[in-house]
Amino acid sequence: MRTIAAEPFPEIACDESGSDGENLMGGNTDVFAHAGVAVATGTAARRLAEIRRLVRSPAREYKANHLLRAKHRPVLEWLLGPDGPLLGHAQVHLTDKAFFVVGKVTEVLLPDGDAPADLARVLYRAGRAASASAPGRWRRFLVRSNDLLRLRSNGDDPVASFLEAAAGLRTALGPGPAAEPLRLLAASRARAEAFRARLSGEAAAAPALDPLLPALVSTARHWSAPGRPVALVHDRQSVLTQERVARLCETAGVGSLVLVDSLDDPRVQLADFLAGAARKIASDELNGRGDAVLSALLRPYVDPGSVWADEPSWARLRG
Repeated sequence: MRTIAAEPFPEIACDESGSDGENLMGGNTDVFAHAGVAVATGTAARRLAEIRRLVRSPAREYKANHLLRAKHRPVLEWLLGPDGPLLGHAQVHLTDKAFFVVGKVTEVLLPDGDAPADLARVLYRAGRAASASAPGRWRRFLVRSNDLLRLRSNGDDPVASFLEAAAGLRTALGPGPAAEPLRLLAASRARAEAFRARLSGEAAAAPALDPLLPALVSTARHWSAPGRPVALVHDRQSVLTQERVARLCETAGVGSLVLVDSLDDPRVQLADFLAGAARKIASDELNGRGDAVLSALLRPYVDPGSVWADEPSWARLRG
């Protein structure tokens, strides 16, 4: 167990779903979800026992996928609904991994004067809208952007591969809203090479592409207040090294952070249920196969500061 500080701050239990580290475009999921739960340990234990009684699985540890099975739909609806333990006591931060990559690559390669955050939304929406006509080009751009920004690149020359992919997507999309951000990115060789040169040192401090760290900051911001930091209890994650935890405690409204095995803390298991359910519900909405009932149940939990730019699915997830 790793502990930073020991002050009696309000405790928030956390877990995630959909983590692939920095391999965002090569993993098994397109959405990352991070949940924070403010429920007393005794209450969480009683609710977990109730879920076990209803699900009746022999598994030692229950995970979100138990509740996502069709036969346990009533249990999931109860968990998220007004009679469950979470409403008013939990929050979930969502990250669309593709938009996260686009946002990071524009942030790194475009000068602040070019409004990279605005251009990232423009580029993402144009690329997503055109993915039906140029799916290979859009996918290649996302993969090469991911390779450029991660420490362990899959290519021999991640800079050249990225610039080629940006130029190819610009040609495929033609004139339109994405033309300008793609022109700027295709001309960003110097910035891309400088980023690669300093990447190993920066990655040691905070991996540029792992969405867990910014999600943790958002979770802490949600539950803390000026002069009132929070204590986070989190399922074990290798990215949460002693140095990164210390930095969070210095800069993000985190008074302490303890890493635990989720089996040892029923609050963390409730956070796992919420994160896993939210990831699946949000992914289904993003891909046009949303469930209106589950999306409505999830809506009160969704962090408005989530990393999301697809307007139709966001309207259904946030109302």
